[in-house]
Amino acid sequence: MTIPPGNTVWKGELNLNGKFTLFSPVKRQLHAKGPDSRLTKVLGVIAGALLASIGLELFLMPHGIIVGGMTGLSALLAFYTEMRLGLFLFLLNLPLLMLQRWKRIGGFTSLSILGLLVLSLGSFMLHPFPALTSNPVPAALAGGLSLGFGVGLAVRFGGALDASEKLFDWLHCKLPLSTEAMIWLFNCLIFVSAIWLIGFEQATHSVIAYIFVFESVKLSLRGIRLHVSVMISSRKSEEIRQEIALYLNRDSSYEETSSSQDALLYCKCHRWELNRLKSIVKNCDPHSEITIKS
Repeated sequence: MTIPPGNTVWKGELNLNGKFTLFSPVKRQLHAKGPDSRLTKVLGVIAGALLASIGLELFLMPHGIIVGGMTGLSALLAFYTEMRLGLFLFLLNLPLLMLQRWKRIGGFTSLSILGLLVLSLGSFMLHPFPALTSNPVPAALAGGLSLGFGVGLAVRFGGALDASEKLFDWLHCKLPLSTEAMIWLFNCLIFVSAIWLIGFEQATHSVIAYIFVFESVKLSLRGIRLHVSVMISSRKSEEIRQEIALYLNRDSSYEETSSSQDALLYCKCHRWELNRLKSIVKNCDPHSEITIKS
């Protein structure tokens, strides 16, 4: 018996004579994501790459400010050779993306190639435009935020704008160094080279920009959590629960503890309500303990 190929599952029944009879074709539900989800990822990667190119060309590069990773190395080479940043972004990252595919290192997708292309082309297109600020300190802050949120946005939608981390993940398997240590040494080498090539002041601004890039990437990946979980340990948990419901309109639950007469009260509230929540709890029981989990 031949089962028809394709995305069709054929149902049937087995009779007493051992003969299997086909009677009902059913379409198999594919787990691939629909076109809308794919389009959302593509648009997210493009938006992140454009935001990163704005941070590089309109804030950081005009003031001689660099960051870490392959982006920082590309900026150093661009300053040294007086060639376009977008060229080095493409030439340095593309071989690493190909290495990821060849070595089957996790993280390679077509979205990574898309992000790299948009970042490089965006850098080429924005290069003729003047800087948006003439002060290097605001440029380091704004450029770091723009670049960091752009990188984080691209990664969040499945792309990648800097392939150096995956390279260090691969080298970690061959060298007695952790990935974090290799990244730290690589970035230190870039900043030391920046002092020699572009000056101490620009290198200082570069460190500021790198810190803002690092923090904004983490923030964009983690997201801004507006609500927090609160755990309250008190002997007056029922009274506190009623006060929270009355003044904050928040539901809460509590559980008894066997070690003492205290009970644990759990609730969620908005960050802006934290001070008011603490005031309510302390008014009911000054000896209560409050633990906040973001």
